[in-house]
Amino acid sequence: MGIGELQTIATVSAFIAFVGVAWWAYSPKNKKRFEEDAQLALDDKDIKSLSEEQRNKDK
Repeated sequence: MGIGELQTIATVSAFIAFVGVAWWAYSPKNKKRFEEDAQLALDDKDIKSLSEEQRNKDK
């Protein structure tokens, strides 16, 4: 296996990873979560006032 084949494998792997991340990021099931997360910087709530469930909603 030459260097050209290794570079091809690395390029294809990186492209597949990129498509996977883009698919995940633009998935409709994640829209609500991302909209909520976008508002975190604007919220006045202190993290201590949030319930355990709200702080760990992704776990």
